[in-house]
Amino acid sequence: MAEESGAPVSCADLPVKRPREDEENGVSSAAAAVAMEMEADTNNTSKEADGISSVIPGWFSEISPMWPGEAHSLKVEKVLFQGKSDYQNVMVFQSSTYGKVLVLDGVIQLTERDECAYQEMITHLPLCSIPNPKKVLVIGGGDGGVLREVSRHSSVEQIDICEIDKMVVDVSKQYFPDVAVGYDDPRVKLHIGDGVAFLKAVPEGTYDAVIVDSSDPIGPAQELFEKPFFESVAKALRPGGVVCTQAESIWLHMHIIEDIVANCRQIFKGSVNYAWTTGPLVDFKHPVNPIDKDESCCKSKRPLKFYNSEIHSAAFCLPSFAKKVIESKP
Repeated sequence: MAEESGAPVSCADLPVKRPREDEENGVSSAAAAVAMEMEADTNNTSKEADGISSVIPGWFSEISPMWPGEAHSLKVEKVLFQGKSDYQNVMVFQSSTYGKVLVLDGVIQLTERDECAYQEMITHLPLCSIPNPKKVLVIGGGDGGVLREVSRHSSVEQIDICEIDKMVVDVSKQYFPDVAVGYDDPRVKLHIGDGVAFLKAVPEGTYDAVIVDSSDPIGPAQELFEKPFFESVAKALRPGGVVCTQAESIWLHMHIIEDIVANCRQIFKGSVNYAWTTGPLVDFKHPVNPIDKDESCCKSKRPLKFYNSEIHSAAFCLPSFAKKVIESKP
């Protein structure tokens, strides 16, 4: 995230590979189970694709070059949907412990069990940092969860969302209605298209807040991590506006975070911190718009599960290794 002096900025097809007793490298079937397998409810043709997450008998393992040497696995009860859009592979499965799970190009985007933490924080950290936000733009976020959270803010008059993949929107409405409920808000206007192109066409100073709910910087979301994109964000923000962006993990992606920080410091005026660039008009660490104390926001919506004013402030406390890297950038 970043802030200008006046404009702050706060699978290929999923493969089927059945483990067998005698793999070419001689490992047993138990060890070979690490190889990926996608099992749908119908018999599909299959094709090998190294490094793509998939389901091995009864399990989904998220395997990606974004997190080399590790994988997150969930037990699968049933694959509910598989499709290939113009941009990516889309899958929904019912897990044993995390509810329904949305997967794009082999990478988990949300689970019913813990989506609240991400959606609430990426939304309320920026929107609670400025008084009376009126116009909000969401880039990505096709599942609708950020829209659901933005709709809690009664001061907001206009909510634009630009999502490149209509299949993500449609699948989310069908399988994640409690997340996609955000689309029901009459203030929401959906734009199907490229977020980079959309921002370039936005008149200067249009938005109070831009929330970039992107997937990882591979595939269609790559441009959302690059300098020209942040330049477009800066132009689209009004003086005193904020931007919040998905900025990867301090445990695995400090090189990506370093690049984001360096770009923001060139484009925006103010101090830069992980996920945030703060300026003189916005104190991100101490919310001025405490949504968790506004009981009216919960009359027609579920209560907040994760976000509150205390966790807002605490979210900016970083471990020493990350703080050292981020603060070392000029």
